[in-house]
Amino acid sequence: MREDRSTRTWPALLPALTVALMVVAVGAMSAMGAALPAATALDGGPGGGPSPGPNGGPSSGPGGDPGGSPGGASPPSPPADTPVPVVGRAWPVGLHPSVIRGWEPPATTYGRGHRGVDLAAAPGTPVRAVAPGRVSFAGRVAGRGVVSVELNGTGDPPLRTTYEPVRATARKGAEVTAGEVIGVLEPTGSHCPASCLHWGLRRADTYLDPLSLLPPWLLGRGPSRLLPVIGVPEPEVRTVPWP
Repeated sequence: MREDRSTRTWPALLPALTVALMVVAVGAMSAMGAALPAATALDGGPGGGPSPGPNGGPSSGPGGDPGGSPGGASPPSPPADTPVPVVGRAWPVGLHPSVIRGWEPPATTYGRGHRGVDLAAAPGTPVRAVAPGRVSFAGRVAGRGVVSVELNGTGDPPLRTTYEPVRATARKGAEVTAGEVIGVLEPTGSHCPASCLHWGLRRADTYLDPLSLLPPWLLGRGPSRLLPVIGVPEPEVRTVPWP
């Protein structure tokens, strides 16, 4: 009777097969661990990489760069609540107009408020740029004349002043200086009980107080002046003889 050697070969090979399978498993786990940080970075996790966009490309990176440039190569734009630089050198109308209604920021984006200031002025009053800049819009919006000026040196996105209702005399794209006439106040289109200029200030989609553009010497009433006294008798001058 011939002996079947296979019954004795398989038991002998089992330890070697077990060791080989363990080596393969450890190698696979090591490879997965090495690949894990890269996958995490692409998903916008601790690796800091950009998240995949809707079309499979990278979306905005941490610095606001649409391309998700590594290391923040493109500097981020200043936030909308950056302090307003005091660049104003003239009132939009008059020398020191009365403020009929001040700036009342809304509690929410679409809440009630007053997104600018109303300055008393008669129809036909020249409207001036408060600071140097470029006319970004000159036309009509909802039947009202509007002029907008992007102010030079006020960041990116720049500050933008708006004036309405105004019949524009400056054209879009024109460079204007502080105090330069950009239009005249229209007799209709104002939301004030009496004629007024609505003056606004924005950075991107955020409304700001336009009065914050003006320095204290423009906001104040000016230096004190001595005025003649009327109706009060002059003091009597007495001559004292020299001893």
